[in-house]
Amino acid sequence: MNWTKKIYQGPLALLSAVLLAASAWGLSAPPAQAAAAQAAVPACSTGDHGLLKGLQAEHAASGTAPLNFSDIQFLNADTGRAAGNGFMIGTSDGGCHFQEIYKGQWSFGQIDFPDNVHGWALASVKGTAAAYLIATADGGSTWKRLTDTATVFDRIDFKDNKQGFGYSLASTYYTKDGGRTWRLIPTPANTRSAEFTSASSGYAVVVAPGAGYRIMKTSDGGATWSLSLKSAFAYPESGRVYANGDQVYALLYGGSGMSQTSYSLYASSNKGKSWSRVIAQNTAGGGPAPGSGAAQLTTGPASGKPGNMQLVGSSAAFLSGFSPAAEKVAVGRTYNGGKKWTNLPAIPGYDGLISFTGVTEGWMAVRGQNASSLYATEDGGSTWKLKFAFKGTEQ
Repeated sequence: MNWTKKIYQGPLALLSAVLLAASAWGLSAPPAQAAAAQAAVPACSTGDHGLLKGLQAEHAASGTAPLNFSDIQFLNADTGRAAGNGFMIGTSDGGCHFQEIYKGQWSFGQIDFPDNVHGWALASVKGTAAAYLIATADGGSTWKRLTDTATVFDRIDFKDNKQGFGYSLASTYYTKDGGRTWRLIPTPANTRSAEFTSASSGYAVVVAPGAGYRIMKTSDGGATWSLSLKSAFAYPESGRVYANGDQVYALLYGGSGMSQTSYSLYASSNKGKSWSRVIAQNTAGGGPAPGSGAAQLTTGPASGKPGNMQLVGSSAAFLSGFSPAAEKVAVGRTYNGGKKWTNLPAIPGYDGLISFTGVTEGWMAVRGQNASSLYATEDGGSTWKLKFAFKGTEQ
C-alpha cells in the first residue's frame, strides 16, 4: 500500500495524488495530465485540510492524553512523516497536504525510514512504559513487533531495508536482516554513546572519570579503537557523535540545572583526524563546558539546551537548541564544515526536533505551552512557517 495516494478524493483529485506519488519516486507525467492535476490541487497552505480536526475529535472522544509529536523524519523536500502518541501522519508534497498514515495502539518514540516503504520504530503500547522495536513494510500503515520482549535500544539507525544499528547507553548492535537478529559490536570500556556509518566504521564517546571525554574511532567493526579527540572535564557523563562521510561532530555535555545545559560542540571535516571547537556554552545552572581553549561561540542556539543534529552533504550541519525557561526554540548551522557557525533567530516553544534534507529545506517539531506543532523552513532555518498544530498538548 502506498500511503501517498490517499490524500485526495474524486477522479481529478485521484489523478493528482497518483502524480504526487509518481513525483516522490522520481517519475514524470504527460504534460496534459500534469496540467489537469495542477488545476485540481488546492493552493498550498498549512497542510491541514480537515485532517487536524478529525484526528483531534477522535482522540478527544477516547479520553486519552492530547496529541503530541514525538518524532519527525523527512526523506527529501517533499516526502516525510511525523508521529506521536497513537498516530502517524505524512506528506508527499512538501507539507501542502498531510494525511493519516497510522492510528492505533502504538505510541512512537523514534521513527526511522531509510526509504518510503520500509520503516522501524521504537514504540510503546499507549499507557505503558516498555518500548518495543516494531517494523513496517507498507510505509507505516501497519506495524509488526519484532520481539516479544521490550527492547534495550535507546536509538535506532537503519541504513537500508536490511542493515541497521541499535544503540543503548553503553552498547551497539548491528543487524543485516532487517532487525530480526542482532550481533553486539565491541565498544571501549566506559562508552556512553556510539555512532556507526557502516558495519566497519564508527565512533564512540568514552568517559574517563576525573579526566574528561575521549572520542574513539574504529575502522574494523570495533575490533580495535584509536583515540580521535580528548576533551578535559572533571565530571564527564554523556555525549553524542554525529557522522556523515567526512563530517563528524561531537556534542559533549557538562552539567544541567535551571533549565540550562552546559556543553561543547566539536567539528571535524576529515573523519576525526583533526577537530575544532565550535561552541563552548557555560551556564549558571550547568557550570563550565567540557574542554578548554578557544571556541567560535560561547552560546548555542536559544542558549538553553542542545537538541538533535542533522548533517547534510559534505559540509552542512544543523543543530537545534531550546530554552524552556525563555520559551524559545532555534537552530544553528554551518555550511562549511564548522569553520563558521551561525545561531539563527528563535521561534516560540519549549523544545524542538529537526529534520533537514538539504541546505535550505528543513522541518521542526515544536512543543509549546498549548500546542504541538510542525514548522517548515525554505531558507536553512532563518525563518519558519507553521504547517500543522495540535492544540491543548500536555506539558
